[in-house]
Amino acid sequence: MTRSLQAVAYTRSSTLESAPDGRRLGLETSRGTTPRGVEDHPRFFAGFLTSPQVASAGLLAVADVAGARYYQQQLRSSLDPVVTGNGDRLRFESFSGCGGVYARLDVLSAGLDGGEVGHGTTNVDVNNPLRDALSRIGSDDPLHMRVGPDEMAVTTLDGPVVEKKVPLPDRWLRGFAEAQVTAAGFDLRAELPAAEAVRFLRSLPRSGARGSSRGVQWVVPAGRVLRPTTRPVPGAVCLPGPERLIALQRVLRHASALRVYGPALAGTAAAASAWEVVLPGMRLTLTLSPEASRGFSGEGGVLDALATDEAAEDAELISVLLAWEPRIDVGDLSASSGLPAERVRAALVRLGTSGRVGYDTAEAAYFHRELPYDAERVERHNPRLRAARDLVGAGAVVLDGALGTVTARDGHAHRVRDDAGVLSCTCLWWAKYRGGRGPCKHALAVRMVRRGAVSGQAEVLVDGGVR
Repeated sequence: MTRSLQAVAYTRSSTLESAPDGRRLGLETSRGTTPRGVEDHPRFFAGFLTSPQVASAGLLAVADVAGARYYQQQLRSSLDPVVTGNGDRLRFESFSGCGGVYARLDVLSAGLDGGEVGHGTTNVDVNNPLRDALSRIGSDDPLHMRVGPDEMAVTTLDGPVVEKKVPLPDRWLRGFAEAQVTAAGFDLRAELPAAEAVRFLRSLPRSGARGSSRGVQWVVPAGRVLRPTTRPVPGAVCLPGPERLIALQRVLRHASALRVYGPALAGTAAAASAWEVVLPGMRLTLTLSPEASRGFSGEGGVLDALATDEAAEDAELISVLLAWEPRIDVGDLSASSGLPAERVRAALVRLGTSGRVGYDTAEAAYFHRELPYDAERVERHNPRLRAARDLVGAGAVVLDGALGTVTARDGHAHRVRDDAGVLSCTCLWWAKYRGGRGPCKHALAVRMVRRGAVSGQAEVLVDGGVR
């Protein structure tokens, strides 16, 4: 697995301090992107939280996921959460070290009291002493939160004094891209009231306990409750690795509802799902990959968007129109750009692969953010995409009507068939996943050739001739 060290620098450590008017939470920011360009330590908010204890628990839950691995738990993970200011809300996001759990805390305008919310995205320091302090926040403690350096630090800033170097796996970056594509295919499947939400979540196994990991489970809505089922019956939701919802335990006492999102199930294959706890002025959502041992990075949902020049050009146009919106309206973008809605959605998927948009299941809409990482690595280091480009560049693709033949270096030929836009292949990857994890490299190469998305001037054989 390809990894690199990400240097994350702060002016000082985030702290929780006592003050005459209550407690003051100072969350320090790192280098990030804003409407004014890249800034070393952007400032997004300074004001009170309407529900301090709830916000503290939610932030700790996001930090729990950032520091956790739910698969191969012996390996450590210590990634800092990402914060985005969208003008009317703050979003705190993280990804587990194993790449299979995505967490987001949305602190909405109702959860913020006073102070304007800025625009931009950066890392935020959540260190161990701060975690201990946040866990002791009381329900009646006024809490002033500052996201970014205080005014004195802004005027006297002469360089970072706190620096962390954390491993940043490429599959973790690809997971951020894949998670939003997966979530865009979800619909609301169930909503449980507070009491049932607490009962259900507390009944789930905890990670690390003997016999806790039960693999993939299924639940089906029955009125206002969720009941387990042994198989994916109509209306069921997949609960893959239920112990991975452990981070939600932090906020259960404050929950008013639990919403469950998932795709329309087809067959018996495991599927991803999203679990959202509704809180006063906030939402905490965990999105789970289809299996605990299966990170989002290999799902392949972004490959089609990465393989076309048209989507790349459309994404460049759409990116200019995003404007840090908390809710991106496809119709408005279509009208502003002159592109049909289908091409706008494809462009948003493409932008998601570089971390420039996320997807909010509660509002069924994309939102603008800019991940503080070299997100172009998502495309450069995607193995199937690289392999498909190599096949095209080597002239290994021959088209004959709805059939494509891709000849590997060892001389073995794979047949790719196009059935009304759905590609199938004779390779082992297709036999194993049946398209459930995106196109194989052969189908992707055929699609590239059909759409003309070929880098360079490789010759492509069509019906025995050269084009």
